[in-house]
Amino acid sequence: MTKRATKRPETFDKPKHWNSEPPPEPKKGSDDEDLSPTRYGDWVKDGIAIDF
Repeated sequence: MTKRATKRPETFDKPKHWNSEPPPEPKKGSDDEDLSPTRYGDWVKDGIAIDF
């Protein structure tokens, strides 16, 4: 059986490339796009969703 860590490390050193700034706010999406299988993953045909 593989041994697993059972305790968390006592300290965590943040990597130097991390900063303390909050992430940026998400931009508002555009509603001018038509439905597309790339975006939604399936098509609707005659009221039935079909996958590829």
